[in-house]
Order: sequence, then structure tokens, then C-alpha cells
Amino acid sequence: ADLYALLAAANGDDNVVFSPYSAAVALAMTREGARGDTATEMDAVLHADLASGDLAAGFNGLEQALAAIPGEYPMGDEMVTLELATANQLFGQAGFGFDQAFLDTLAANYGAGMRLVDYETESEGARQLINAWVGDQTRDRIPELIPQGVIDELTRLVLTNAIYLNAPWLYPFDEARTEDGTFTRLDGTEVTTPFMNETEAFRYAAGSGYRAVELPYVGRELLMLVVVPDAGSFEEFESDFDVSRIAEIRASLAGGRVALSFPRFEFRTQSPLKPALAELGMPTAFTPDADFSGITSEASLLIQDVLHEPFISVDEEGTEAAAATAVVVGFTSLPAEPVELTVDRPFLFLIQDRESGATLFMGRVTDPTAE
Repeated sequence: ADLYALLAAANGDDNVVFSPYSAAVALAMTREGARGDTATEMDAVLHADLASGDLAAGFNGLEQALAAIPGEYPMGDEMVTLELATANQLFGQAGFGFDQAFLDTLAANYGAGMRLVDYETESEGARQLINAWVGDQTRDRIPELIPQGVIDELTRLVLTNAIYLNAPWLYPFDEARTEDGTFTRLDGTEVTTPFMNETEAFRYAAGSGYRAVELPYVGRELLMLVVVPDAGSFEEFESDFDVSRIAEIRASLAGGRVALSFPRFEFRTQSPLKPALAELGMPTAFTPDADFSGITSEASLLIQDVLHEPFISVDEEGTEAAAATAVVVGFTSLPAEPVELTVDRPFLFLIQDRESGATLFMGRVTDPTAE
């Protein structure tokens, strides 16, 4: 939620999507090698004080919980597949002296093995290898996470996380009922876009300044929470959209029938996270004062960059979403009648694990026609 506020501000009036889960895992892996003020700052950004016990063990527990979700689920007379896959990988300089305890912790708690590459003489080949791994893990939805020029001969380690989701709705929209409608953007201009329509037993809330609906995926373990601020109040509502507000909205949801009209959308957002993370409170990690002596005792390291790219597509059948993060380390109650909810103005969304509350994807749609 902290990171969303900065990414939203940095993207003007554009659509935004990112994966809090992917960003947090990649940073948490890097944090295992931080010491001193660098570690303290990273703990603050990660809200590590909220973890019950060891941070790595907490992420390991979350990984195990998410691993139990994918599979075959009944839908009427058929079985449908929900895909949810996560993966972590280290790409390290061959011959460099990485601390064995650091590598053991990442292997045991994050399932992250080490692949040796040669940044010193083949940095472009290493970049292509990392991008190929990310593309494979995200079903080619994130084909080039790391652009040219980011990795160089001073790079020693790239820590990567990837997540892929392909989840059918528990209550799919009837494509025959999809019809064009008008969506009003933040600046008041209008665009014509396909709206999906369904009346179903969705959980719904109407609170001060917003309306919200929960769209479950098959199995009911994952959900999309859609929050629609009142007309003309999106910017004000978004500025206060923090973890407390999210919890308040979730607690207010109640069962009932909702006649929902919801736009299809598909887009991606490329988000360099380095400026936002520094502003959130971990600037030292990006400077020569960084202390990553838990990664190696051979040299002084700093984070060169943190790259993040997500993709999301929502249609009548469900949601496909993917994201990848790379941390580059180198030197230096409802009425009986259905409630009508037409989402024809900018809205916020979160894809969450119901039990843990972990947010896998989060963002806003200000223009469903924009790619």
C-alpha cells in the first residue's frame, strides 16, 4: 500500500498495476544479505516488525500457502484449471565469493538456487539469460524485464522473483451480455469500451465515499476486490487508500445480489522501483554506504537498480496476470433486489489471497481502453 501511493503519483493519470508480493519477496531476499543501517532501513520498508518471528520463515510460509491454491476446480459439470506459480532465482557472477549462509537461507526459505553467469565479460548474454528465465516463468507475458544498459561489468548478483496467475471467475460473465458502454476518465473525457454484465451473489459494501465488490475466483481462495470511489472524488480517495482503509473495506463486505457492469481491460506497467523505495525509507542500499556484507565479504556492494514489470488482463472468463521483480546488486447488509453497480469511472483493484490477506496484484484503471 505504501508503494502504491508513490507509483500512482509517478504515473500521472495512467493505469497502474504492480505486484506487492513480487516486490516484497525480491527485496526480502536481498535483505538477507544486508547489515547495519542498510538492514534497518529495509526492515522498515518491508514492515518486518509485523512478521511473526523470522522474516524469511514468514515468506516461506506464505509461499507454501500459495502453492496449495492452484489445481482443478469444479464449475458446473466441468473442471477448470486455476494456475498460480511463483519462482525465485539468483544469477551470480562466476568465481565470486558469495557467503554460503546467505545462499543457504535463500535456498531453504525462498527456493532460490544460484545460476552462474559472467557479468564481467558477457553482461549482455547474462541479461538475455535472466530475461529468458523471467519470460518462461511468466508464460512470456514479461519477455524483457531488464532493458539494455542496466546490467554491466560491475554487476555481481541479480535476485529475481516471478509470479504468474491465470484464474477463472467463480461466476464467469456471459459473453453474450457484454456490450459497449461509456467510461469517464479522470479528466472528464469519455471512451467507449466493452462492459461485462452479470447479476450474482457477490459480496458488496457501500461506505463513505466508495462502493466495493468482491469477485471470487474458482476455489474461493483468491479474490479481486474492486473499489469504486464516488464520482469526482477519485484523487482524494486514492490519497487515503492505505492498509487501514483496505482492511476497513474488506470488513464491510456482506453477502447479497449485485447487478454488476464491469469493463474488460488489459495493460502492463513498467515500474523502476529504485526512486520509490529510496523515498519510502531505504536510501542507503543504493549508495556506496550500503552494507551487504551478508552477501559477501570480498567486496562492498550496493543495489544498482530494482526493476518491476507486471501485466494484467481481465475478461469474461477470469484474470490473467504476471509480474517479475529483479534486484540488481553490484559494486559501489443488502436489499432483496440486486444492487446495481456500474463501474464506469476510475477504480482501484486488488487481487488477494483470502486467508492470509496477501496482495498478489494491485492497481487502478483510469482508462480500460489503454494498453
